[in-house]
Amino acid sequence: MNYIWDLLIRAERSGISKREIQFSAAAVYSPYMELSMEDMNASLVEKTVEINPFYRFDEMFRGMLDINYTEDAEFRAALFDILIHFLADIDLMQGMNKREFQIRFVKRDLEAGIFGDKVRRNFVQCSRDEQDTIAAGVLQMYETGDALFTLKRTVRSLFPGSTIYANCEEKNELLLYIDKEESESGWIRMNLLLDLLLPVRFQTELYWNRHFGILGVEETMRLDRIAMY
Repeated sequence: MNYIWDLLIRAERSGISKREIQFSAAAVYSPYMELSMEDMNASLVEKTVEINPFYRFDEMFRGMLDINYTEDAEFRAALFDILIHFLADIDLMQGMNKREFQIRFVKRDLEAGIFGDKVRRNFVQCSRDEQDTIAAGVLQMYETGDALFTLKRTVRSLFPGSTIYANCEEKNELLLYIDKEESESGWIRMNLLLDLLLPVRFQTELYWNRHFGILGVEETMRLDRIAMY
């Protein structure tokens, strides 16, 4: 890690909120690095981080951190922390395109319970990457109007190796084979996708790690591995 944006991305992936991180101006630092750490190859995020403010923001902090100015130390430390957080947020947004902004808005709505409290509870239990995938699926559904295609694509993204069959001859039914053992976390993600993306007219049947038999498809006709339909 060298830049403040890199630190905040790793913090978020480690489950550490930006609000928990406090930035301070380093007394001793390398002129070639923005983050001042004892271990240059550190991968773990500490909640108190020293910064070399002159690496990129010399004009902004030159007067504020003049060593000859010793008054209002506590106020300047708090202001420095606020400004670095503000600059880090700008860093993070500069690397985003229009679609990433839209996905972030969808995530905000999901976390706020706009789609219902059940959806909110399940959504916050997903990982950051899973949340991005789900929010992108919701956005795609609204853009294309094709909820069924979006559901299939999103399920395959969260559950690689899964297969979805549509039975529309006698009834509107989806058969979902998930190539994983049944688990609470798996049900949380599946229920979330079905609540958000499943067309109202469809019913579903889920098969975990055991495929129902299909004549002529050898992989689905193994003894002790066939689910009943």
